[in-house]
Amino acid sequence: MSAYTKKDVPPSSIEESASVVHRIRITLTSRNVKNLEKVCADLKKGAVDKKLQVSGPVRLPTRILKITTRKAPSGEGTNTWDRFEMRIHKRLIDLHAPSEVVKQITSITIEPGVEVDVTINDK
Repeated sequence: MSAYTKKDVPPSSIEESASVVHRIRITLTSRNVKNLEKVCADLKKGAVDKKLQVSGPVRLPTRILKITTRKAPSGEGTNTWDRFEMRIHKRLIDLHAPSEVVKQITSITIEPGVEVDVTINDK
């Protein structure tokens, strides 16, 4: 252990690394549009209150999952079909902020059924 030397880091550089501005992408996914739009509005309002650079919410195309099945379980009888579909809505919000501020913004109450994914991209 004597060969190991500890590097002296000035305290100012530690503070600077903590306040580095990151490009952060928040992806929101839900089947319920009303809940999704409410969470988007809350996130954007929190970011604007903190005076951050915000772009979005960008509305991505709705993914429609369809399943067509026979009504009769045995396969006999009239050929009648059930058609089910599930619509998945997606929104993107981009922020330019330090990670500590993003933790404060994303600590809002998230509506049930809304999935939030936070990705940090550095330049």
